[in-house]
Amino acid sequence: TPHDADPLAQRAAIETLVGLGARRVELVDTLIAAAVGCGLPVERPEATMIMVCGAAATQVAVLSLGSIVTAERIPVGGEAVDHAIVQHLRHEHELMLPSQSVRPLQLALSGNGLTPHGPTTTEIHGRDVASGLARSVRVDTAAVRDAIETPLTAVLDGIGRVLRNCPPDLVADLADRGIMMVGGSALLPGFDQMLRAATGMPVHIAERPDVCAVQGLGYMLEGKIEPLVLAPLATT
Repeated sequence: TPHDADPLAQRAAIETLVGLGARRVELVDTLIAAAVGCGLPVERPEATMIMVCGAAATQVAVLSLGSIVTAERIPVGGEAVDHAIVQHLRHEHELMLPSQSVRPLQLALSGNGLTPHGPTTTEIHGRDVASGLARSVRVDTAAVRDAIETPLTAVLDGIGRVLRNCPPDLVADLADRGIMMVGGSALLPGFDQMLRAATGMPVHIAERPDVCAVQGLGYMLEGKIEPLVLAPLATT
């Protein structure tokens, strides 16, 4: 379940799964599952930071000792980036581009992606806004980068809030370990480089970012991750 899921949403998830035939339901925070799935040492006292880049939202959290120290949900995800590209092409080039056609443009920015070292222009195929006929335009990738960075600024603000709410000794750990990016939108070309430049921290993308949360649940089901049990105090 999402980190900020309220009790009503959690209850609805449990009742739905029981209604589908599950004998027992345990809810796991998406952030914990994703961190386990990408191999972060969540059970250790050292702090780790994870960023789950989804389609509709981005979740950022600092984890330590198997629990979430502080977390933030930013209502900006891959769909907002796609929308920014579509709106830019419509306003600047009078070109209509279906959302599913945004991916080729993002791939055209791959390699150096959002950095200025990428290709200067790329050709995009779409439909003319006025006539509806097929048309191709050569798009300045620097302008596209500016359009993409606007919604991503909200993600940077969210990371800043998480760091400000984090104890100073844990922030020192994060300076060395950096941020682990998971989720399908983590593959947006150049997103990691933008975060690295803005935060000054190391930024890593998980090996298979789109399935980390599912892998984490699998590891838990297989018993590869043992739940933390604190030793009780001896009583006399």
